[in-house]
This record gives sequence, C-alpha cells and structure tokens, in this order.
Amino acid sequence: MNSPQSANRRNFIKETISTAAGLVVLPSLSNELIGAPALVRAESLGSDSVQTGASRIRFAVIGMNHGHINSQVGAVTRGGGEFVSYYAKEPELMADFAKRYPQAKQAKSEAEILEDKTIQLVLSAGIPVDRAPLGIRVMKAGKDYMSDKPGITTLEQLAEVRKVQKETKRIYSIMYSERFENRATVKAGELVQAGAIGNVIQTIGLGPHRMTPASRPPWFFEKKSFGGIICDIGSHQFDQFLFFTGSKKADVVASQIGNVHFPQYPNFEDFGDVMLRGDGGMGYIRVDWFTPDGLKSWGDGRLTILGTEGFIELRKNIDPAGHEGGNHLFITDKKETRYIDCNKEPLPYGEQLVNDVLNRTETAMTQEHCFLATELALKAQKQAQIVHLKK
Repeated sequence: MNSPQSANRRNFIKETISTAAGLVVLPSLSNELIGAPALVRAESLGSDSVQTGASRIRFAVIGMNHGHINSQVGAVTRGGGEFVSYYAKEPELMADFAKRYPQAKQAKSEAEILEDKTIQLVLSAGIPVDRAPLGIRVMKAGKDYMSDKPGITTLEQLAEVRKVQKETKRIYSIMYSERFENRATVKAGELVQAGAIGNVIQTIGLGPHRMTPASRPPWFFEKKSFGGIICDIGSHQFDQFLFFTGSKKADVVASQIGNVHFPQYPNFEDFGDVMLRGDGGMGYIRVDWFTPDGLKSWGDGRLTILGTEGFIELRKNIDPAGHEGGNHLFITDKKETRYIDCNKEPLPYGEQLVNDVLNRTETAMTQEHCFLATELALKAQKQAQIVHLKK
C-alpha cells in the first residue's frame, strides 16, 4: 500500500484476475471501466456453502453453549474438514447437535475426543471462561484448536495459553466471525490490500447487539463467565483494527465500560468503548447491548475504514431503510461513491485453517495477530473506567 496510487489503480484488475480472491472489478480502479454503473455485484468463483471433494482433516467439537459453533462447523466443513464427533456436559445441547449433525458421533466424554489420535482439530463455543483451559488441554493432546470469541477471558489465561502454544507448536485460532464470516469484511480486506483507499489511518468499529434477556442463560449475565463487554463482543473489533491498519504493536489510549440500563443484572455490562493507537493506524471501538426490537437484525454492525485516498463503510448485517439483507460495502474515492453487494463473496477462513493444520502454516491468521487482538481487548477491559449515568 506504500506504492503510488496511480500504479495500484492501473494494476488492480490484473492483480485481482490473477488470484482466486479478486472477484470484483471496480470502475475507479480501471481506466477502461470509468463509465461503468455504480452498482457492482460481486461474483464467486465457486460455492463455499458445502464441502467439495474428499475430506482433508478430521475434526470434533467440545462445548456448544453459543450458536456460533454452527458457523465454526460450517467453515471447517467447507474447508475440507470431516465432522467426526462432539461432546458437551449439557444433555440438551448434545440432543440438539444430534439432530443438526447426524453424521457425527456423540462422544461419551471430553477424554474420548482428546485421546482419538485421528482427530486433528477441536472446535469449541463453550462458556467463554472455559474456552482457554480447554484449548490448553487440546494443545497438550497434540491437536489444533479453534475457539469462538472470546477465546480467552483473562490476562492470566492468555499468558498460560501463549506458554503452551509455544511449547506444543499447535494452532490456537479464535474465530473472529465479524471478519471471517462476514462477506463484506472479506471484500474490504481485498480492496484495502489492493490500495483502493490508499494507506489506512483509522478504523471505527461499531458492534451493537440485541440482548433479549429471556433467551439468555444465567452465565451470560456474569462478568466472570464472559470476561466483560470489551473482552467479549469487543474482541471482533480489535481483530479488525489490527488487520486493516496493519498494526503489529498497539496501545490502549482509553477505555470505559458501564451497566447503564440493567440494574437487575449487577454483574453485567451493556456499554463499552475504546480508543487505540497502533504503529499502523488508530482505532475507535464502541459495543453495546441496546439494539431495539424494531430492527430486523440482531445489530446494525458497521465498520468505517479511513484511508489517505478514500474510505470504505461496511453495513454488515442490515442497511436500515436501504438495501435488503446484509453484506453491504460502500467505497468512496477521489472519483465517486460506489455500492458493492458482497453476498456472493467467498469465505476463505475455513479452507485456510484446514491448510494450516495440514501444512503447519499461518495463512488464516498469524498466531501473534490472534494473541495481540486478545491482549488488547483484555487490557482495555481491565483498565476501563466505569461509567455511571445519572438519568
């Protein structure tokens, strides 16, 4: 992204056509297509919704307390994984999984999975506080691990995970689904890498969520179980900040948290925000549990990526009073503003992770990036000032 923008723009089409990842041609990035329509639809070079070809690895699930486990299973399956077995302490969760995944076996215990030498990867969306200890046991058993976010809930857990990962050389991956499972965010990554908006200098990530208290289990309201709002739903935003700014080091400038509307849940947090400064750019994060019932999605998740030559805005889940569905990308450069429908963009994380399991590489996400995103979230959570609103 440090090369002249004119060169980036002239070469963009050649670069993207030569790779499987480059699937959209943008008018402003080609002299030949300047007069093209503003609406550009992304086209996929193949289906990423089902497994194609023979399975390449065998994987299992331990812990399924959050629905994210289904997208985790889907990602690895699309990437060439064979879902072998699963286990949870809760009988009702096991029963639900049996209906959804009849091809997989119900294990009698966690040990049965960890001792199965044919299983190479273990997935988990257990109660957040339990995810890191499980990951440590998985790595010590000689297997790779993929956790739902937050994959680690305390700095003490992080230190132990780092130690065991270094000793075992196993993969400890956290599925930051707001990047890996959102097609608009994947497309934005391609555009940024191609220099479409110059050098990125700031990200603004907004992560509102709908609470629906009656649907939540008791652990959801206990900070010791989920780590706090910044640690939990904020973790996505730290990952995106590092990815889009290219930062390898970063500091938490300021952070604040509060429970401003739910006194009946004294150990809960419903608001948090953070300012970050990295060696590649700056960031602002805001997360909350205030999505109203009138919205047709669990949250109006947005990401703005500010560059020296333009900006990208993502409306990940919904475009209120605008386009239908999700995966919306708007890009503005020196020439115009364009909309890109990203609903057909491929999701490469699952296949990349399977490749990493087989090849001992770091194509899905480097281990240092995974841990740094977590470290920043945990530090921001720990040092956050508590907000009390008198209303």
